[in-house]
Amino acid sequence: MQQWIESIIEQFGYFGIFFLIFLENVFPPIPSEVILTLSGFLTTKTELTSVGVVIASTLGSVAGALLLYGIGLLLDVERLEKIIGRYGKWLRLTIDDVHKADAWFDRHGHWTVLFCRLIPLIRSLISLPAGMSNMKLVSFVLFTTLGTLVWNTALVSVGSAVGENWEQILVYMSYYSNIVYALIVIGAALAVWWYIRLRRKRTTRR
Repeated sequence: MQQWIESIIEQFGYFGIFFLIFLENVFPPIPSEVILTLSGFLTTKTELTSVGVVIASTLGSVAGALLLYGIGLLLDVERLEKIIGRYGKWLRLTIDDVHKADAWFDRHGHWTVLFCRLIPLIRSLISLPAGMSNMKLVSFVLFTTLGTLVWNTALVSVGSAVGENWEQILVYMSYYSNIVYALIVIGAALAVWWYIRLRRKRTTRR
C-alpha cells in the first residue's frame, strides 16, 4: 500500500493527497499516518510544500467528514428509535437510552468532535454521531477543521523534519494507536459494566 500511496502523490501532487485523505476518512483502515508523514518527506525532494500539503490534506479530510456527517443525518434519532423499538429488547437498549446519548452529544459534541479528530480510527467515525445528533453544520465544520489542522500539521511537519527516516515515525505512531485502542476497549468495557449495573438497580427498585 505504501508504494501505491507514494505513486499517487508523486503523480497527482496536491490533488492526490486530497484524494487519499478523503478515502482515509471514508475508509478508516487506510492509514493517514503513512499519507501525511510520507507527504511531509516528499516536500524535501519535490515541489510540494508543507503548507500546500496541510491545506490539501485538511480539505480532503473535511470533505470525507462531511460525507459521513451526511450519512449520519440520514440515520437520525427518529430512525434509531424505530430500530430500538423493534430490536431493543435483544440489544438491552431503550428509546430513553437513545435520547440520553443524543442529549449528551448535544451538550458536549463540539469538544468531542475536536478531541476525536486526534485519535486514530475514531477521528473518522466521529462524523457519524455528529450527523445523527443533528449537530449544526457550521460548528461541525469548524471543530472538524481545527482538529484536523492540528493532526495534519503535526504529522506533515514531523515527516518533513526527519526526511528519509520518516518511516521510523510510523513505529511510534503504531505504539500511540495501540495505546489508544486499548484505552477505548477498557473504556467501552467500563461503560457496559456501568450500564448493566444501572439497569439492575432500576429493576431492583421496581
